[in-house]
Amino acid sequence: MPTPQNIPLSPLISFVVTTYNLSADMLMECLNSIFSLSLSREEREIILVDDGSDLSPLDEMTDVRDELIYLRQPNQGLSVARNMGLRCASGKYVQFIDGDDYLIQAPYEHCLDIIRYREADMVLFYETQKKQSEVSFFYDGPVSGVAYMHQNNLRASACGYIFRRAILGSLRFTPGILHEDEEFTPQLMLRAEKIYTTKAEAYFYRKRENSIMERQDNRHTAKRLNDMIGIILHLKDLAEVAPEIDRVALGRRIAQLSMDYLYNTIRLTRSHKHLMEAIETLRKHGLFPLPDKRYTKRYFTFRRLVGNALGRRILIATIR
Repeated sequence: MPTPQNIPLSPLISFVVTTYNLSADMLMECLNSIFSLSLSREEREIILVDDGSDLSPLDEMTDVRDELIYLRQPNQGLSVARNMGLRCASGKYVQFIDGDDYLIQAPYEHCLDIIRYREADMVLFYETQKKQSEVSFFYDGPVSGVAYMHQNNLRASACGYIFRRAILGSLRFTPGILHEDEEFTPQLMLRAEKIYTTKAEAYFYRKRENSIMERQDNRHTAKRLNDMIGIILHLKDLAEVAPEIDRVALGRRIAQLSMDYLYNTIRLTRSHKHLMEAIETLRKHGLFPLPDKRYTKRYFTFRRLVGNALGRRILIATIR
């Protein structure tokens, strides 16, 4: 019978790093940002999911092979890659990292301290494109996910928080869609009882010109907008069968996403016709006019403008 001394302990945190056709140098910058943290080898688990790169990066990463769990799949997109990482994760907590980004050591250590000493379900932090980041050692919480969603707009990026793996349950990313984080994060947050937030800028986000979200062709634009309305309607379906307190929290998120959907329709198409089609799609599902709420100044102003013909002309003329 095993004794407590020889029962293997689970890692504190699993890092799920996704890559597709990234250079080994870029990946090593990401991995080194993990190695530099104050985590022992036993406390961390690094799962590198290769989404069908033309060439495996491992041949150029011989020094760190033994530190990684390397998974390779045919190219199926970010959602499937992350889901594969989740299937293999054994850590108490999970952190997603895109392979072309990296963690910023001092602010991220602050986030690790919160999960070590506060038994958080989620720790929310900021992403940045600044290589030098000021460290904020302050944090707020705990607050439930429902309460947080009642009072705040979400920064939905799945790389912008650490979460306790146990709250995940059966939740996974939907394969084949864009904006997958917009669907995943609010559902995860509703499962969290203890959320802590910090203004620490702990994650460096690298904006790449050839990234999928930077493409501007008509086919890609249509998919972005179609996937966005699909996510909105899925969250609406969930809200309709949720308890009242969850329904109100999801209602705020749905209203914000509906605003984003109309905003992006304007920004990506520059078309009055497409804007009116988007409005009619929302109207058909009871989502337009946008709820008369003062969620934020931006939401309040946009709602007033998009609700009338003159305001819509102003939005089309000014949004870039």
